[in-house]
Amino acid sequence: MPGRSSAITIELDEPTRIVLDGWLQRQKTPFGLVKRVQAILSLSQGHGFIATARHVGLTERHVHSWARRFVEQGPQGLYDRPRSGRKPLFEPSVALYAVKLACEWPDQHGRSLAQWDCREVARQLVAEGIVGTISAETVDAAFAATVQEISTLYTRLLAAWEVVISVDEKTNLQPRSRKAPTLPALIGKPIRLEHEYQRKGAVNLFAAFDTRSGHVYAAVASRKRQVEFIAFLKQLDHEVAGKVTAIHVVLDNESRA
Repeated sequence: MPGRSSAITIELDEPTRIVLDGWLQRQKTPFGLVKRVQAILSLSQGHGFIATARHVGLTERHVHSWARRFVEQGPQGLYDRPRSGRKPLFEPSVALYAVKLACEWPDQHGRSLAQWDCREVARQLVAEGIVGTISAETVDAAFAATVQEISTLYTRLLAAWEVVISVDEKTNLQPRSRKAPTLPALIGKPIRLEHEYQRKGAVNLFAAFDTRSGHVYAAVASRKRQVEFIAFLKQLDHEVAGKVTAIHVVLDNESRA
């Protein structure tokens, strides 16, 4: 029996379909999100809301609701909205520092393990004075949430008014020239290379990679203080296309001097 008619029509362009298919293929995509993607794909193939609801295991009302959000917001509308509840006990910087630790060798922090686990990361956060106390379970949740947020930034379909920029620095680059030119190889003689060189000072490179277009923004500075880094961010704001109103910057804890 056909279901009631709906004014909502789902039509997918190729980039959007690629995003949705990618979510289905990813093993760690939340189960609820998988169901919503399956519902949207089913509707896009012309199936009705009742048949789609039965197929994916949702109520017809929920299928209508998620379809409406998809039409209004695109793929990102299929994510759960933040729920009200207990205020987080730790600042977002704690989660970022936990990710930083997890990406470093334990030996750098006086640990002998081949890799971090959540208990060791929790101990290190306390040892370095980042927090007074924190459990391994909390570290796991904070790490997972931060990784999910960053992974989503790198993979979701972006609106025309936003970009995702990955920023890093390469400090203390030292251009050096040899005191004598290199002599080419001759018959019976190898290449002769001058071992002495002259220092030409040092420069610091700031670079930003547009994760979608591949474009690289760069700047060099004689120092690497907060002042130079802020100047680079202002340069980014000036050089990124005028239609962009949101720049998502992904970076580690920049070293300062």
